[in-house]
Amino acid sequence: METGLNNRAVVQLTLPIMFGYIPLGMAFGVLFVTQLDYPWWGATLMSLTVFAGAAQLLSVGLLAAGAGLLEVFVAMFVINARHLFYGLSLLGRFRGAGWRKLYLIFGLTDETYSLLTSRPRSEDLSQEQKNDFRITLFNQGYWVIGSTLGAWLGRAVQFDSTGIEFALVALFIVLTIEQYKALGQSLPIWIGAAAAGLCLAVLPEDQQLIGAVILTTATLLVSYRFHKRGVAGMEQPHG
Repeated sequence: METGLNNRAVVQLTLPIMFGYIPLGMAFGVLFVTQLDYPWWGATLMSLTVFAGAAQLLSVGLLAAGAGLLEVFVAMFVINARHLFYGLSLLGRFRGAGWRKLYLIFGLTDETYSLLTSRPRSEDLSQEQKNDFRITLFNQGYWVIGSTLGAWLGRAVQFDSTGIEFALVALFIVLTIEQYKALGQSLPIWIGAAAAGLCLAVLPEDQQLIGAVILTTATLLVSYRFHKRGVAGMEQPHG
């Protein structure tokens, strides 16, 4: 079981996320300074205070198209609404984390959630919360570094971002495989794939992501409820 993680161990653990976050962060930084004509440090500041990953890329496109701040806020909220469910599942794990708890909630992303829930853990809750904090901090650090580098280079280098979004897809695939290897449960994967396929077929493009998230969440909750009832029924004494 893991105990305290040093910086080298955290880097090794978060290496797949680093390879996804730095190039995507650079793409965000480049788009930020070229499409919005803002100073480079604006990209760094946004990544420090917002840290919304793909939603930051979306916000650049919306602002460049003349959208208002309220529209950008609503769009980012809808895209990141899935994090509400992530947070609920980690409330017990973060309980008693003190000042670290607020940052653990703020820094929770899809990739960080996957890593926190799939890595081996010891019985020392306090130490594991410190490990979770460092993992979250390193992951945001990768995004901030990528954003800053991209913003610096944005005005000096011609940057073709065609296909860069596939890095995020590849990262999700790796994390899904790691989740399956750690938990040994394939049902959530099949439910997610089926929900995504159904929403891809019947919903407009701008509603497919939120539709798939809602459908997957509802199906998993129903599945969990039936599973819980079945376990309770097996535990009841038979007269």
